[in-house]
Amino acid sequence: MKIGIFFGGPAREREVSYAGGRTALANLDKGLFEPVLVFVDGRGRFRLVEPEFLMHPSLRDALPQDKSGFSVYDESLDQDVLEAALPEIRPEQFRDHFDMAFLAMHGPDCEDGAIQGLLEWYKMPYTGPGLVGSAVGINKILQNELIALANGQQKKTATISRDAYEQADKAQFFQSLTEHLGLPIVVKAPHQGSSIGVAIVREADLAQFCRAVEQCFFTMSIRPNGWSKLGEWSDLSADEKREMAQTMVSLDSAISFPVVIEQTGEVIHHPNDFIEKLDALASSGSSITLASLNAEDEVLFEEFISGQEFSCGVIQDDDQMAIALPPTEIYNVTSFDFESKYKLNTTKKRIPVETTLENNRKIQLAVAEVFTRLGINVYARIDGFLTPDGRVLLHDPNTIPGMSPSSLIFKQMAEIGLNLSNSLTYLIRQSLRERIRSGKDTFHLKRLLADLDAQLANRKANPLPERVISFGSSDEEFLAAKQQYNELAASGVVRPSLMYIKGKAESHEIPVYLLFKDTIAELEIALSQPRHSLLIETAEQTAHITARYI
Repeated sequence: MKIGIFFGGPAREREVSYAGGRTALANLDKGLFEPVLVFVDGRGRFRLVEPEFLMHPSLRDALPQDKSGFSVYDESLDQDVLEAALPEIRPEQFRDHFDMAFLAMHGPDCEDGAIQGLLEWYKMPYTGPGLVGSAVGINKILQNELIALANGQQKKTATISRDAYEQADKAQFFQSLTEHLGLPIVVKAPHQGSSIGVAIVREADLAQFCRAVEQCFFTMSIRPNGWSKLGEWSDLSADEKREMAQTMVSLDSAISFPVVIEQTGEVIHHPNDFIEKLDALASSGSSITLASLNAEDEVLFEEFISGQEFSCGVIQDDDQMAIALPPTEIYNVTSFDFESKYKLNTTKKRIPVETTLENNRKIQLAVAEVFTRLGINVYARIDGFLTPDGRVLLHDPNTIPGMSPSSLIFKQMAEIGLNLSNSLTYLIRQSLRERIRSGKDTFHLKRLLADLDAQLANRKANPLPERVISFGSSDEEFLAAKQQYNELAASGVVRPSLMYIKGKAESHEIPVYLLFKDTIAELEIALSQPRHSLLIETAEQTAHITARYI
């Protein structure tokens, strides 16, 4: 079966998606699937690319650049620059190139039912939840309301539209929010993921509050009493202006290009044009507002929840029963932004949550119930908090969780025995099963599923030859052995296993659920301790699912 790996996209999470495309390509079982790479550019065009396109440190490094000296995304380049370098493929041509779309994209247009609907129109099956679950999973305001209806949870929230905010007395509005929600206040852009457009207002500081709200609307006011450093534009040196214009390109912490000057309707696509326009406006003394062309129209405010933060994946069996994976506790969190989530090493994680067995079960039951009641299928990751008084408060279902090799969903699937390659195979097969339920192109999809099941059954009846990978007691050897394990597992030629040679008289075969330990010290601690009851219990509950792939 040919699998079109879709990555990139027009959303702000495209760098996360770029890394996810690399993960899917590297770990797709080549004995079952043939990968075809489909880069979705910032304008939403589909482009066939070679594996080399994914071998750069970031998406910006992979894209052609102009001679301006700025590093930009493709929306800032002339359209013909990409046309010359990367051939476009039209949706009606998809079935000429692949049999199924593997979605490794995130955020608006990618995770909200838009790409899913387009693929259904062209009779192309895709991975992940369907239209209903995707639409619910992208809208944080709707999620809060539906989760409360599903399980009765009580969490204080408030929303405001952009128009209402602009007309409001900011000080009075901030005071009313603090009276309702208390401090700190969590401010969220309702349609973003990866902690993009999330800010926490910890003090009764009006300027801090206004900066947070503008950040989540993806707007920027430039006026003498504004909240942005751009209000000081006239005092900046040429180098400082270039540095700020380059910062504006960022998708995770800035409003990014293209931006519109709301007072005039002028659209700015490039940092060079941005500098020229602001120089002209600064000299005129005008007050202006910059907004992303994809700015949010509402902002969500939530009470700050004190408790243990967790993230819990959910998968399905063929009877559509939802089974929650072991939850991961996220601790030592310094902030909730993109940088702390993806770029810093301060945040720690452990499986399961460090609490009672009963509380971990309570988390799993709550997550599985919300997954089902919100109409999500195939798989998802749902985040939440366990409060000191034992309440489980859920938020933010992720219908296409991040897909780096160390993503939480893959760590949790390893706890039930599925390595990276097995996990991707599960996702493809279960997605086919769920697309059949939509009643569209049913015969064709059943043929694809039957062919895949026959291949999986044949592999069970005729196991691949085992290849043992041995490693010693250094972290470097452990890392190299894990990388080799993943490469061999994805080759579809052999069945790898890991053997830890601690000494001449001591060795240990390493189960899949220990593959995600980072160091030998962590590995040895895990080997010396009994396995947590919840992990054993969850592996038993999912054994009828994993048996197909192991």
